[in-house]
Amino acid sequence: MKALFIIDDSTANKISYYHLACFLITLPFDFFYSQLVLMSLAVHTVIHLEKKSWRLLLHKATLIPVSIYLVSLVTISYSYDAREGFNILGRQSAILFMPLLLALNPLNLLKYKLQLLKIFAFTCTAVMLYLYADALHTILYFHLPLSALFTTAFINHNFSLPIEMHATYLSLYAAFALLVFLYAAISESGKRKKIGYLICIAILFAGVVQLTSRAVFGGMLLVIPVGVSFFLLAGKRRLLFLGFSGITALVCFILITKVNAFKIRYVSELKNDIAEATVNDEILEPRVARWQLAYELVKQSPVIGYGNGSEKELLRQKYFENKLYISYLAAFNAHSEYLSFLLRAGVIGLCIYLFVLYYGVSVAFKNKDFLFFSFMALIALVSVSENILDVNKGIFFYSFFLSFFLAGNNARLFYEGNPETF
Repeated sequence: MKALFIIDDSTANKISYYHLACFLITLPFDFFYSQLVLMSLAVHTVIHLEKKSWRLLLHKATLIPVSIYLVSLVTISYSYDAREGFNILGRQSAILFMPLLLALNPLNLLKYKLQLLKIFAFTCTAVMLYLYADALHTILYFHLPLSALFTTAFINHNFSLPIEMHATYLSLYAAFALLVFLYAAISESGKRKKIGYLICIAILFAGVVQLTSRAVFGGMLLVIPVGVSFFLLAGKRRLLFLGFSGITALVCFILITKVNAFKIRYVSELKNDIAEATVNDEILEPRVARWQLAYELVKQSPVIGYGNGSEKELLRQKYFENKLYISYLAAFNAHSEYLSFLLRAGVIGLCIYLFVLYYGVSVAFKNKDFLFFSFMALIALVSVSENILDVNKGIFFYSFFLSFFLAGNNARLFYEGNPETF
């Protein structure tokens, strides 16, 4: 652990490194702390600007991520609710800020990539341990049986409540942290290290299950066998890992169906959510019903959408007309980033978002970067059922790590003498 915070570099680069470490440590907590660290890093970066870094501002690895923000900016011009559009634009400013900041900062991110990712992963592990400790403390305080840990009172949002973070985004953080440790366990030598990583993987896996985000859990189970077998293993080791992954997934499914709260969340609610009509009284307004209403709006303005900020108000009108009163009162968004882009910026906006995802995946494949691929795959899969770019925790996670991996690849231009574009 100590080695993660000791680097051999210039004083300016050490300060940049510790800024990034602090940002990753504060990421699962209140937005204020992450924002404060970034402001400090921005000031430090401006003070230590290098002339050669300016060229990276015009590199496609910087401009392509920024294009998402430009879409949001342009579409405000014809928005039905420009005020809400500017609110969203303010939250999404990190999508503009992160690529520029990491491109201009002189720190060689390629050199310290794994160290910084481990800091993030250990932070997520500590958060999971804290949440389990808090849950057990509550159980003991109220003299509940230990089995209460696996009831609705201690899963999903109730589990993440002590740190006031949405369960899906915390689950996303934990899943990515698990993949970081999995990469380290496979690629690094040393028995004690591997045992430590495996313990962290077990804690994070338990946390992801406890948070019961179906999109993240399913995405993780898909990314692990595909990513590891393609990027990290070959031959018999690949086959053994695929077999082990399949058995693990089967065991997880069996155990989940044996615990009533998990069965309801993972199986029953999933069936209800994708049903076109009410299946039982627990879910009165299936997600698919809301998606259908969003699609009806998309068909009326398919090319350019309705502008940034229009999504919620237009959907609320549809919810009311179709007697989806819970969705109306809660002002639910599309609950799909892809649908959200169609509503706000039409097919043009969606194509730009898909291109950003494609570009990230292509860079990951070209550089055989398992962790970058895993990040992009999780973003793409979670985007099916979440507006990940509407919430600060989702925006920061997306914008930082996308910029982090791309800026790390940019480092080859200067630190490895490789002028090849990617």
